[in-house]
Amino acid sequence: CKNMFILGIIYWLYSRSLDATISFIEKKFGNKPEIAAANIKALQDGYTFGNATQLFSERYSVDPAKIDPGNYRNITGNEATVIGLTAATKKSGLKMFFGSYPITPASDILHGLARMKHFDVYTFQAEDEISAVTSSIGAAFGGNLAVTCSSGPGIALKTEAISLATILELPLVIINVQRAGPSTGMPTKTEQADLLQAVYGRAGECPLVVVAARSPADCFDTIYEACKIALEHMVPVMFLSDGYIANGAEPWKYPSGDDLAPITVAFDKPRDTSGEAYKPYVRDENLVRPWAIPGTKGLEHRIGGLEKEHETGNISYDPDNHQLMTEIREKKRDLVAGFLPPVEVEVGDESGDLLVIGWGSTFGSIKQAVLEAREEGYSVTQVHLRHISPFPSNLEEVMKRYKKVLIPEINSGQLLKLIRDKFLLPAEGYNRVRGVPFSVEELKNAFIDHIESSKS
Repeated sequence: CKNMFILGIIYWLYSRSLDATISFIEKKFGNKPEIAAANIKALQDGYTFGNATQLFSERYSVDPAKIDPGNYRNITGNEATVIGLTAATKKSGLKMFFGSYPITPASDILHGLARMKHFDVYTFQAEDEISAVTSSIGAAFGGNLAVTCSSGPGIALKTEAISLATILELPLVIINVQRAGPSTGMPTKTEQADLLQAVYGRAGECPLVVVAARSPADCFDTIYEACKIALEHMVPVMFLSDGYIANGAEPWKYPSGDDLAPITVAFDKPRDTSGEAYKPYVRDENLVRPWAIPGTKGLEHRIGGLEKEHETGNISYDPDNHQLMTEIREKKRDLVAGFLPPVEVEVGDESGDLLVIGWGSTFGSIKQAVLEAREEGYSVTQVHLRHISPFPSNLEEVMKRYKKVLIPEINSGQLLKLIRDKFLLPAEGYNRVRGVPFSVEELKNAFIDHIESSKS
């Protein structure tokens, strides 16, 4: 009852009605009326106490949020990821295999998917990170939606196997729920410091599609899209979340299955073995190779991590072939950009003084800071990226419409490095590595300082 008493004080402080919580308590403890009555009494007494003692010098009023009509639930980032994966499983018509090793702050995804067996979801808690990812690659060989999950230190251990999925050109979704620090670091704190690891952290020239969720509810859409890209383009895809998103919560509107984009899966069919030998790396116009399930009649081919000969898939040490296959894998990743939506302005004008580019969990604080700076008369615009590798095809054109580009990140400037390398633009960074999210106030001040400094 102590918590209910404090909750009552908070309801008084923010001028909120007790009715919804009283109804919840009555429903929750319907079979235990004495417990319900005690909690309701504590809640009401807390409200009365706050009103009678005037503990705070001010009282606040928060207007109801403007949201689209529909059925909503409160959802965390990890919960939304679970539901998004399950939706992709059903929409693709495949079974899903999820190989994982428990690690903070990603373990909730394993726990949640373990309860989804009735939706053709199969979970495997492996003995280590390498077993987790390689079992998922085996599932991809077998024609399943294959997913593995970890946080930064675990992703480091999965690196060689992710390279294997890349050279094999198999669909694999890798979830990285980022946390703070190298090594064990600060497991319960948040950070965005695994971006360069996601884009570059493998041996050789090993391109990877990378997408990042912006909020707890957005995890549903982003992981669903990650599955769609992996299955339709036959590539590994890394999905980035972080501890702030994973454990944070927000209202999420239940989508209709009809509103979800279709996921097209095409397996190569059995063929006559009397003709020409099977060529597993003959590609379509998007450089996508066929999904050939080992053991299918007529689809016999070599597998493994050695370089493939173009089209035949045989082992090759030929220099020109290696050059060609390296270029194909990179171009295949780049062609994914043609299937992505263009980046759009979130808040602000189509041109102006300052463009603020963010990614991941900085979305909310950046948006509010931009709104407040604009209220003070400053020309500030927000763009937020979901697609980081490859970038949206119109990103360069958008950036060139603004006098200055600022990139706030909870790292030492990793997206900043990627954008400078790719577009050769003089973007600037605003960076903190403290294990906590940005405050709106510090971001607003940073935006204003950048605009004012350009005037002097």
